[in-house]
Amino acid sequence: MGIKYTLILALLFFTACGQSRENHIIAKIPEASGICFHKNSKTLYAVSDRGTVYELNTKGKILRKKHIGDYDLEGIACDPRNGTILAIAEGKDNILVLNPKTLNIQKEISIQRSFKNKKLLVKDKENGIEGITVDNRGIIYVSNQSTRKYPKEDPSVLVLVKDLRDKETAILSFIDHGKKDIAGLAWQNGYLYMVSDQKDKLYRYSLDKKKVDLSVKLPKFAQEGVTFDEDGNIYFANDKGNILKYKAKKFNLH
Repeated sequence: MGIKYTLILALLFFTACGQSRENHIIAKIPEASGICFHKNSKTLYAVSDRGTVYELNTKGKILRKKHIGDYDLEGIACDPRNGTILAIAEGKDNILVLNPKTLNIQKEISIQRSFKNKKLLVKDKENGIEGITVDNRGIIYVSNQSTRKYPKEDPSVLVLVKDLRDKETAILSFIDHGKKDIAGLAWQNGYLYMVSDQKDKLYRYSLDKKKVDLSVKLPKFAQEGVTFDEDGNIYFANDKGNILKYKAKKFNLH
C-alpha cells in the first residue's frame, strides 16, 4: 500500500471520528465539567468551571442558567430521593447544596481530610475533588482526581459521605478502585460509572463485586462528567465546551 493511499485512509478515518463525535453534541456549555439527570424534572443539570449551573432538557435545549458565585464547579449530582442538587467546588473541595427550584446555595459543607485518624485527602493544586454522585439510599460518593494509587497520600479513590446537616462531613469509608484521574462519576443500578479524560475511558465499578468489571474506550474528548437518563441514554460533559449524548448500548452498557 502506498504512502499516499495510507495517508488518505487515515484522513478519512479521523474525519469520520470527528463527524461522529459532532453528531452526538446536543449542547454547547463553556468548560462543562459535570452533569446529572434529575428524576423528578426529567431534565439534565450541568456545571461549568466558571461558576454557572445549567438546566437542559434531554435534547440539549438550555432551559435556564444561573451564575451562583466565584466557584470552579467540577461536579454535580441529583439526589434521587428528594431532588436536592449537590455540586463540587474545586479549590475548597467543598460540597454545595443547591435548591433545584431556585438554584440558590442552601449550604456549603467541607469534607474531612482524614479517615480513621490517617490523612487521606490533601488540599493542593495538583489533585482535588472532582466527581460526585448519590445512590438510591442517599450515600454520596465523591471522587478524588489523582494519579497516585492507594496507599499513597492523596490517592485516586472514591470517598463515601452521608451526613450533610453540619458544616463539615466525615468520611464513612472509601473505595480503592485502582484507576487514575477519575474526573466524572455516576451511580446507576448498583454500579458506579467513572470517566477518565486522561485515558479516554469509562469504567464500571460493581458495588457487589467490589471491583471494576468493565472498561470501555471512549471517543477522544475531554470527559469531565457522566450521567444516564431513564430512556437508555448516556451523557458526557466535555471540558472543551460540549454536552454529548449516546445510546448506552453503544458502549455495551445495559
